[in-house]
Amino acid sequence: MWLLIGIAVMIAGFALRFNPLVVVLAAAISTGLAAGMDLLAVIAAFGKAFNETRYVSVVWIVLPVIGLMEAHGLQERARTLVAGLKGATLPRLLTGYLLLRQATAALGLTSIAGHAQTVRPLLAPMAEAAAAPQNAQDADKIKAMAAATDNIGLFFGEDIFIAIGSILLMKGFLEQQGIVLTPFELSVWAIPTAIAAFAIHALRLWRFGRKRA
Repeated sequence: MWLLIGIAVMIAGFALRFNPLVVVLAAAISTGLAAGMDLLAVIAAFGKAFNETRYVSVVWIVLPVIGLMEAHGLQERARTLVAGLKGATLPRLLTGYLLLRQATAALGLTSIAGHAQTVRPLLAPMAEAAAAPQNAQDADKIKAMAAATDNIGLFFGEDIFIAIGSILLMKGFLEQQGIVLTPFELSVWAIPTAIAAFAIHALRLWRFGRKRA
């Protein structure tokens, strides 16, 4: 019966709106202790799971480092860098990032950028510096456009990589329907879609910049 204490901890933690990561960690530890494991054994179980199955991505390990850099002025440095560049407009900045995001995602490097590690600490402040928002609402729109650029670049770029999950899922589904295709054949047909997505979003960025001018 005491083994279910972890569920109670989770319910109470979420009801009190504590940090979800802390709640889940506390629930796991309490369940382990209720099962008769000592604290060191519970921590060792976490380490074993990470080492053997890689449940925790390396990206999440560097997030505390990014947070520390933010606290010591990372966003301010990013704004200063863009402010000192001649001709650094919002459409040019985000279009360049879109191209970079799509190209790296197409090579399978989907985790080298993202909202937590790139958009919030770097891209959004740089976009604000390039656009000079007029008010808080305008600043929110700029941040949203920066986040959308990352989403579009990743979503339409990663399907070009033959070993991505979506390609393998489509291959398995098509094989069930009697259609046999290689991952490479599927990824090739993702290229025109990626090009179209790049052109459409680049146009959106240009129009967004013109509306603000």
